[in-house]
Parts: sequence; C-alpha cells; structure tokens
Amino acid sequence: MFDDHDDLATREAHWLIREFGAEATLHAAMKAQKAIQQKDFARCARWKRILEILAEGRAANSAIAKY
Repeated sequence: MFDDHDDLATREAHWLIREFGAEATLHAAMKAQKAIQQKDFARCARWKRILEILAEGRAANSAIAKY
C-alpha cells in the first residue's frame, strides 16, 4: 500500500534517474550519508527508501531485458 511518503520517495527516485541516470544510486547514497553525519535519521530513512526503490527498479529492468 502506498502512502504519501512512499509516493514522494518514488517521485524522488524517478527524478534522480532522469537527472543523473546510472549515477542516481550514488547521489542517493551520498544524500543518505550526509543525513547520517548530521544525525537527521528521519531524512536518512527517506533516502534509504529511495535507494530501495532505485534497487527495485534496477532489478525489474534487468528482468525485463532478459525476456
């Protein structure tokens, strides 16, 4: 079930892909790391979810490419 936070994270992930392409995951990881350093764990959780969405999309794209 999608909630507002998941929808926002999904939109952010898609924006990262459009903006940075193959390096989208790297940029999201850097944002998560910065949030950890600043002890902003809510923001870190958001970036972790974005990283999960990016990973799910990568897995789905590779599965589609196989068939």
